[in-house]
Formats: sequence, structure tokens, C-alpha cells
Amino acid sequence: MLWDRFFSKQPLQPSIESRTEAQMAATDYDLVIAGSGIVGLTLACALKQSGLRIALVDAKPQTAGLEQRRAYALTLMTGRIFQGLGLWQQILPRITTFRQIRLADEHYPAVVNLNPIDLGTSELGYVGEHYVLVEALLNALQEAQHLTWLCPAAVTAVDYQADRAIITLLMAGQTQQISSKLVVAADGARSSIRQWAGILTQGWPYWQSCVTAVIRPEQPHGNVAREHFWESGPFATLPLPDNRCQIVLTAPHAEAQHWLTVDEATFLAELNRRYDGQLGQLNLVGDRALFPVKLMQSQEYSRPRLALVGDAAHCCHPVGGQGMNLGIRDAAALAQVLQAAHQQGQDIGSLDILKRYERWRKAENWIILGFTDLLDRCFSNRWLPVVMVRRLGLQIMRQARPLKYLALRLMTGLGGRSPDLAQMQPTQGE
Repeated sequence: MLWDRFFSKQPLQPSIESRTEAQMAATDYDLVIAGSGIVGLTLACALKQSGLRIALVDAKPQTAGLEQRRAYALTLMTGRIFQGLGLWQQILPRITTFRQIRLADEHYPAVVNLNPIDLGTSELGYVGEHYVLVEALLNALQEAQHLTWLCPAAVTAVDYQADRAIITLLMAGQTQQISSKLVVAADGARSSIRQWAGILTQGWPYWQSCVTAVIRPEQPHGNVAREHFWESGPFATLPLPDNRCQIVLTAPHAEAQHWLTVDEATFLAELNRRYDGQLGQLNLVGDRALFPVKLMQSQEYSRPRLALVGDAAHCCHPVGGQGMNLGIRDAAALAQVLQAAHQQGQDIGSLDILKRYERWRKAENWIILGFTDLLDRCFSNRWLPVVMVRRLGLQIMRQARPLKYLALRLMTGLGGRSPDLAQMQPTQGE
């Protein structure tokens, strides 16, 4: 397992310093993925048998993602994509499957419980930790014959030409250039590659930040995912293995900073107040972290020789836990478009090809960005007419199964176009 190799410090690939001259001379690729986070790795994994020559470039070491302990809500669609990649048997035993979503508005008694019967499925989603997903993806890429790792290496410039892109890298203090038919920016919300290309974005920073932490409650979490809305912002609880929970507390910037820095007892007392004591005594596991949130949508997802995926293309409010899932769906969609074009002998870096991906994903992402923005603004609001309308909506949702079904289709990722990967079954032995 990759995890064992990581802790035994066995190198997965030759380091930049140990590469031979012959290896360094092999600089031409069909596809360069800038960013080896979960989205970039998912794209590489989806294309590992396509015959495309791929380079993965990241400023961090190849195993850096194994050190991260942040957790994500994973939609049913994400689970199906990972199953199509042959990773699900490795991932599923190490994550939590939840079969209930509980929605509540402060102390209002009309709590909405969403269950699998409302959607016609056996579960509603999953919660997985970052390192578990990264380990499965890296394991799957170990035998990829057409994949080259260039890590750590920083992209310092990209020159887009008619038939290729020239990428300048800084590796081990030396500058090197490689060429590729296509560059995929998977380098995050502050994507340098997007900015160098002059692609503009729309959106705004929110007035809120999120405090994340992992707790272990005295009472069993029951594999229930909770979204509890408060005046300051949403408060999410994601169930993890070993009766742990990751919490995401959203609040105005100053209040969020306060909850980041107060002593542990005061912080846990605030969480217990929000749970109304239902989870019993709480213990903090690890450190708290804070991050600001914003809504962002790139005006273009593609240019000739360039495609954007994940946070490089869009960001949304964390309410509903949709962000990482959108990026994974981007990767699956782009892989499908590129593989089809490659099989037909088409230029994968041409704008006509890349616009197929953009038309597919941009509209669907707009729906989720708008949905999460509406949720946050409606529920982080004390204006009486808004309060009355949203609480009426909760009352109706408790009784109206069609409304629950539509909400769950959106929340689970099943409402959009399904990539071919999500309809595949892993081959025997994977």
C-alpha cells in the first residue's frame, strides 16, 4: 500500500535530482495537469488507460496530500465516479456512509429529516477524509504507463502556441521547458494559470468565514449528516469513522476568528449549545482551522490549449458540501470529452473540443453555485419576512415527498448529466 511506502520513506518516483538525462529529455506530452490535489489526481486516474501521455506537475511533493486530515461530504455521484475508476472497494470501508440528513433552523421545532426512501436509494452520501481519497488515487496511478510525475516543480510561465503550449517549470532550482497539446489548470481558487491566461471571474467574497474542527461526542453520531442554520451562518456536522465528526461552523469574519482563538472549553461549550446537549460531552480531536469563503465562477472554462477544473474554475459556499464534488465531476466530464476526441484522432487541445466540456459543466455548476448562495442568504438572515418564508418552506418539505426528492437529486449530484464513468462497474479484481 502507498501508505506504508510513505511512512517507510520509499520514493514512489525518482526525484528531480535523480532523473537521468534521458528522462529529462522526454518533455513532450499530450496533457499536462497542473495540480495534484484530488481533482487533478481524479483526472489523471480517469485517463490512465487512454493512451494519452500525461504529466502531473505540482509544487508540493507527490505524497503531500497524505498529511491532510480535512474531510469532505461526498455525493452519491462522486461515489459512482470512484466506483467507475475501480477505487470504491478501497475507499468505502474507510469512510462513513450516511443515511439521514437533518435540516434545522435555530430552535424552530420543524426539523426536516431526509432519508433514502425519499430518493429511492440505499444511502444519501458519504464523508471521506482527504488522505483516504488521495491514497486510493495514488495507488491506482502507480502502474500508469503513460504518466510522468514532475513533483515538486513550480509552473512559472505558459506560452500558448497554435499547436502546443510551452510550460516553463522551476525544478530543484533549475528552469526547464516542456511542451503539451493541452494544459489543465487544477491549481486551486487562486490559479496562476487562469490569471496568466487573462480569464476573468464573476462572484464575490462572503461576509463569513468557516471554522473547521474534528470532535468526538459522547453519544453515537448515528451516521447522520446535520445542517443546522443559525443567524450567523450554517453549522454542519459530518459523521466520520470511530465516532468522530467534522464540524464546519460558519460565522461573520470577526465571530469566526473568535471561535478559532477561544480556549477549548469555551469552544466546546458553544458547540454543545448548538447541539442542545444531544451528543453529550464533546472532545476536540486535533486543531481548529479557519478559511474565508467566496462564490466564484470563471467566465470561461476553456481557451485553446487550456482547460480549467475544480476550484480553478469555480468556488461555492460550503453549505451543502458541494465544492469538492463539483471538481470531481469536472474531472470525469473532461476525461470523457478528451478520451472520445483522442479515439477519433482529434486535437484534444482545440477549442472546439474543450467547449464541449465547458458547455457540459459550466451550466450545471451555475445551478449549484446559485443554490448554495440562496441557502446561505436565506438562512443567515433575521429579516422577519424571510424567516417566515423559510420556516414555512421547512414545514412544507416535511410533508411533501416530491419536494424532498427534488432537493435530494440536487444535493446528491444525481440531477445533472451523468458521466460515463458513473455508469461503469469496476472490473473483477479491482
